[in-house]
Amino acid sequence: MQLGAFSISLAVKDIAASLAFYQKLGFEIFGGDIAQNWLILKNGDAIIGLFQGMFEKNILTFNPGWDANAQQVDGFTDIRELQRRLRAQGVDFQSEADESTAGPASFTLLDPDGNPVLVDQHV
Repeated sequence: MQLGAFSISLAVKDIAASLAFYQKLGFEIFGGDIAQNWLILKNGDAIIGLFQGMFEKNILTFNPGWDANAQQVDGFTDIRELQRRLRAQGVDFQSEADESTAGPASFTLLDPDGNPVLVDQHV
C-alpha cells in the first residue's frame, strides 16, 4: 500500500521561532504562508509542516499522488481505495473521504498511541 509523500505536521506555539530553529538545521521554506500561520519546510527529502493555532497535536501526514516535491505521480492508489483497504482490515477512522467523489479528499486515523495520521490527497 503506497501512501504517497510523507511529512510531519507540527503544531507549533510560535511559527517564527520554529522557522528560525529549523532553518538552523538546514530546512528551507518550500511552501505555505507565514501570515496565515503555516509553512512547509524541506531539507533534502525530509518535509516538515509548521502550523500555529490550527490543531492540538503533531500529525503524521501522507499525500497520495504526490512525490516529495509536491509533484503529481502516475499510477498512485486513490485515497478512497486506501480507505476501503484499511476498513477491510478493521481500521477505525476519525474522519473519512466521501467514496462517491473523485479527486482531492482526506481521512484521519489514530495510531494505537493516539497520534493522528492524516492521509490527504490533493490531486
